[in-house]
Amino acid sequence: MAWQIDPLLREAVTRKASDLHLSVGLPPVIRLHGELIPLEAPTLEPPDTAALARQIMSEKQRAIFEEKGELDMAYSSPGLARFRVNVYSQRGSTAIAMRVVNTEIPTLKSLGLPDVVKTFSRYRKGILLFTGPTGSGKSTTQASLIDLINQERSCHIITLEDPIEYLHHNKNSMINQREIGQDSENFAVALRSTLRQDPDVILVGEMRDLETISIAITAAETGHLVMATLHTVDTVQTIDRVIDVFPPHQQQQIRVQLANTLIGVIAQRLLRRRDGQGRVPAVEIMIANPAVRNMIREGKIHQVYSVIQTGGRQGMQLMDSHLEALYRRGLIDQQGALENATDPEELAKVLQRGQLEPGRTVSRPADSPKRYR
Repeated sequence: MAWQIDPLLREAVTRKASDLHLSVGLPPVIRLHGELIPLEAPTLEPPDTAALARQIMSEKQRAIFEEKGELDMAYSSPGLARFRVNVYSQRGSTAIAMRVVNTEIPTLKSLGLPDVVKTFSRYRKGILLFTGPTGSGKSTTQASLIDLINQERSCHIITLEDPIEYLHHNKNSMINQREIGQDSENFAVALRSTLRQDPDVILVGEMRDLETISIAITAAETGHLVMATLHTVDTVQTIDRVIDVFPPHQQQQIRVQLANTLIGVIAQRLLRRRDGQGRVPAVEIMIANPAVRNMIREGKIHQVYSVIQTGGRQGMQLMDSHLEALYRRGLIDQQGALENATDPEELAKVLQRGQLEPGRTVSRPADSPKRYR
């Protein structure tokens, strides 16, 4: 069988899947509402996946893949969609993971995110961190915020992405999008160069190392709005990760810098809807108010949970509080809530009691989201 990539991608998009996986020994597999579902097709053999990979890679990309054994890239199927792609080697054969990227940038409201997220776009300087596991919707939320800034402000926006997912068009702002591996060597080099390109807003697709984190904090200190991603679970772990990546003798200095520049942390996960029709975001939100800043300076990061818990009026919310709210509204089932909880045992007790603990605050989610898959 002569496999072609575009019909497989069309099938994934038609069925509203979020991902397409091509791996030897299995038929093509899609991820639909968080579940892996094999397509009705023959099993892929080593020559099949190698041929499919060649269809989407340029000669330069093939050379990089052959040298390194893995490659991040973007692929566009005309008239269909854009895809974020990772081609990798496994057990001597080629495998491909392709994430569907919407061509239309969704609004924050359509994503079902709390209203307070919109206010983060109004900041002119500081660093805003987005966290969560792969596939939790971080890039989509960032793209929505960037698009909102693009509509409301006249500024210079530079995005550093690996690869570029959503394509932004100039509206009231000027946007330049740079792809790591194509337009620059790595995030650290690109970010250092960005500071000489007169930006107002900088999006860093991922902060992977000490140098990138250090430059991002410096950029926030020097009057830029920086949005960056970390693969951490919640707000407290995010702050700890940023500080712990530095040597011990620098950590107090970084605590002070981070306390002075941090705007907030958005920790996000996507859960399967109870009705099976798509997925819904569960979000933990921390806003860096004076109490949070003092705790960061003094190294009392574990106490930040209590500030989030009592900060409902400012728009803050704990992950478990939002999970409970989603469950009460019938958007997710109990299993989904407990599997994603920070403290599953405590949340189980709260759900059984049918009421909140004294002092626990909940920010009720907006209407059910439409754009996450």
